[in-house]
Amino acid sequence: MSDRGTIVIHLDELLKKTGLSKNKFCQRAELQRSQLNGYLNNTITRLDTDVLVRICDTLNCSISDLLEYQPKS
Repeated sequence: MSDRGTIVIHLDELLKKTGLSKNKFCQRAELQRSQLNGYLNNTITRLDTDVLVRICDTLNCSISDLLEYQPKS
């Protein structure tokens, strides 16, 4: 966690709600599996707006469903 807080990515929960397999999701969102794993594990360090658009479009969700800012405690 940084000095200012962190961004939490809720892709894992959203993906489970849709029932899509990871492979099917990668195909529809045009993501590489390694990219998906970075977003699923919250290990991605730089968010790509194009990828975020494809994720939200594929899951039919808003960016606020996907990302959450958690301030430093």
